[in-house]
Amino acid sequence: MRDQAKVVIIGGGVFGTSVAYHLAKAGCTDIVLLDKGELTSGTTFHSVGLVSQFRTSPSLMKIMNYTIKLFNELKKEVGDNLGWHTVGSLRLASSKDRLKSLRREVSRARAIGIEAQVITPSEALEIAPFMSGEGLHGAVWVPDDGHIDPSSITYELARQAKRLGAQINTGVRVTDIKVDSKGQVTKVITDKGDIHTECVVNAAGEWAPRIGAMVGVNIPMVPLMHQYLTTKPIPGHELPPKTPVIRDPDKLFYCREDVGSFLIGAFETNPKQWSAKAVPWEFNQQLLPAEWDLFEPVMEMAMERLPILEQAEVIELINGPDAFTPDGHYALGPVPGLKGFLVAAGGSINGIAGAGGVGKLICEWILEGEPSIDTHEMNVRRFGPHLKNLDYVTQHCREVYRNYYHLHFPNDENVWGRPLRTSPFYPRLKESGAVFGEKNGWERVNYFEPGKSWRQAGYDQKNWGWGKPDFFDQVKTEALAARQNVAVLDMTSFGKIDVMGKDALDLLQMLAISNVDRPLGSLVYTQFLNETAGIESDVTVCRIAKDHFRIISGTSFVSNDIGWIKMHAQMGKDVTIKDVTDEFACLSLFGPNARKVFEKVTFDDVSNKAFAYLTAKNIHIQGVNVWAQRVSYTGELGWELYMKNEDALKVWDAIMDSGKQFDITPIGYKALDGLRIEKGYLYWSGDISPGDNPLEAGLGFCVDFTKDDFIGKDALLKIREKGLNKKLCGLTLDADYLLFGGESVYKEGRIVDRIRSSNHGYCANTDIGLIYLPLEMSEPGTDLEVEVMGKLVKAKVVSMPIVDPNGKRIRA
Repeated sequence: MRDQAKVVIIGGGVFGTSVAYHLAKAGCTDIVLLDKGELTSGTTFHSVGLVSQFRTSPSLMKIMNYTIKLFNELKKEVGDNLGWHTVGSLRLASSKDRLKSLRREVSRARAIGIEAQVITPSEALEIAPFMSGEGLHGAVWVPDDGHIDPSSITYELARQAKRLGAQINTGVRVTDIKVDSKGQVTKVITDKGDIHTECVVNAAGEWAPRIGAMVGVNIPMVPLMHQYLTTKPIPGHELPPKTPVIRDPDKLFYCREDVGSFLIGAFETNPKQWSAKAVPWEFNQQLLPAEWDLFEPVMEMAMERLPILEQAEVIELINGPDAFTPDGHYALGPVPGLKGFLVAAGGSINGIAGAGGVGKLICEWILEGEPSIDTHEMNVRRFGPHLKNLDYVTQHCREVYRNYYHLHFPNDENVWGRPLRTSPFYPRLKESGAVFGEKNGWERVNYFEPGKSWRQAGYDQKNWGWGKPDFFDQVKTEALAARQNVAVLDMTSFGKIDVMGKDALDLLQMLAISNVDRPLGSLVYTQFLNETAGIESDVTVCRIAKDHFRIISGTSFVSNDIGWIKMHAQMGKDVTIKDVTDEFACLSLFGPNARKVFEKVTFDDVSNKAFAYLTAKNIHIQGVNVWAQRVSYTGELGWELYMKNEDALKVWDAIMDSGKQFDITPIGYKALDGLRIEKGYLYWSGDISPGDNPLEAGLGFCVDFTKDDFIGKDALLKIREKGLNKKLCGLTLDADYLLFGGESVYKEGRIVDRIRSSNHGYCANTDIGLIYLPLEMSEPGTDLEVEVMGKLVKAKVVSMPIVDPNGKRIRA
């Protein structure tokens, strides 16, 4: 075994060998791959090997699509020994609501280039005649999907990597990883000797959390039992090799052909975790005892769709653990605060399907510094400190598994593991009849039900299905209160990041596209870019003191943003970066009468002259010191009020008491999202992301090109010089409340793009979608069509913002 290497890959499953293959193919052959057992001795060896590109995420689609292309290329080279079978897939609808959901998903898939179509029950039965058509409402047919032998593809990737110069060592267990005082990985220690290195890839699958712990990194993953059953071929009814993969999510099963017989897999409603604290090192190429009690209810439903199974003789019920993340997405990329430590884990049930794309992305991170696609939804930076709570993580992982096939409506909330994080205003919100949703572990108000007891929202949309939501009228009341009167919103969950020290300004000037060297008490709305001008963060920066800045980030994005900052903070500089989210409560006060309420609770001057828009200062409410920032995500006159947690209820009571004469209204995040989209305010991860640049997003007003270099400036200058081809626009349409984002948009029968985010504009009284359009289609008044649940709905391009286009209200 080599005693030094440029890259050490830990894990010999399909992810690890794919990383080795892609690095070696790119010319980086100074690689050592280590596995404590044999190749495929972890999750890979008991994988079913299903490969589907039917995704509604552009990034996941690109990963899966690349993987399929790689499999096709390798098959040309090695033939059928690869075990790759392009047989297509059927995704069945055994309920009317499921068919509507599939129509929506097909629209979203088409918008990102996937060939998929909704077919009739009779057409589905022609493709798979061994099925029963009873209760079948339709299906989605994806011709390029298939299945592959997991061991064959893993060993082929390893063979190719070795042929190109990589070294692969099995039977070698990593016992520690050394990091120097500058946070740089320096050495991998094993039971067979040490390897000096500058780069480690943690591709250890269900052991990834244990490898991460060696360098103090929390990788929230929990192994869950996943079972599938194999049968003997049924005499006279042997399945042909071209049998498509079938998924019937309403009946919680999938199946594929396996040497003429059936392989039946299930997603049970009450999944079990296994060895959540730490998977034993010696668990190599092993399975768990079969859990027939879990599997039998699903098998009964499978037999309803596949009656021929009654004649099948069972060979084995296989139970192997798959490691899940709390949101079900991959855990990929460099770890902030460490140099040379990357993660390629969290494959769970999508490991084989994304293996090629994952290997390519990790290779790009190592050799080029950045991936070629937007990875925000799977980037390891997204994991926050609250995910160190193992009980919470376990419950979320189980719920991800439980909902993988269940019809999970867009307005449904996670249920298991709550509550975890509550704001200091929580008691008052409960007294007001709050209906709580959950985001990043926080209990946040979706809307209120005045006069009713508080509750946690869950799988509520099943009550109204794909129609007008039960909460519509209440949310409209809340939105109108904010536009016409005065309202309050608990914003404690928003991220708060302090950047301090004499070099703090230099760091933020390098990160931000705006000039943050402003007077004390200034607020700057800005973005952080990557080198290709993609938007990595969308934040507000407040200068509290000369060497003290506070960054306000979205609830779900604080870990992403603090991670980006840490990745660019230089060692030896006087900079302290601290997440202070949990240290302060925040109450947002906004609406035309907001100042009138404010003036009744403070003796400080809050007039427009004394307290201008985009400024901040200390004020006092009932003797409580409050840091007030004059800014509002609603577009109305308003302030964000920050205070110590122990003072929160006193401030709430004072504001609510003084606001009584103005009929002050507490509102939730459903209303806020409708308010912000009417104003054309953007949402990071939806409207803007690492795949979008500020000029096309209409954020050119944030860019200060006169500044010294900031990250992404050169790329942004080239984009400006070349000229824009598209820009972010608004659409209005009557979608009957069924617009959720991602839908295909057509012009004269041709797909032009997809809606990024959408909502009903409760004050504008219309459904609104935001979309990037070619310049020739971006003029207000342009007619387009949006595919909504399989139907084309007329839409019109409109000038944004729809409400208060000149921004007079927020500056009043």
